[in-house]
Amino acid sequence: MTDVSTQELDESIEQLTAYRDRLRADVVAMGQKLKLPQKKIDSTLSEHPELQRIEGILTQLVAERQSR
Repeated sequence: MTDVSTQELDESIEQLTAYRDRLRADVVAMGQKLKLPQKKIDSTLSEHPELQRIEGILTQLVAERQSR
């Protein structure tokens, strides 16, 4: 990773976490609007490619922050 400050890492983690939470809420709201069973909504959340990618990036950012 390039030379970034701990504050920049914290801000990135905070913003990405907020985006993940909004995206997750949008998926749940859409599933409820479509009257999908909760199991289907949960399955969609766990298989959602954007959410998976965000989780991977968050894991990397948190590991980078902890290694400092």
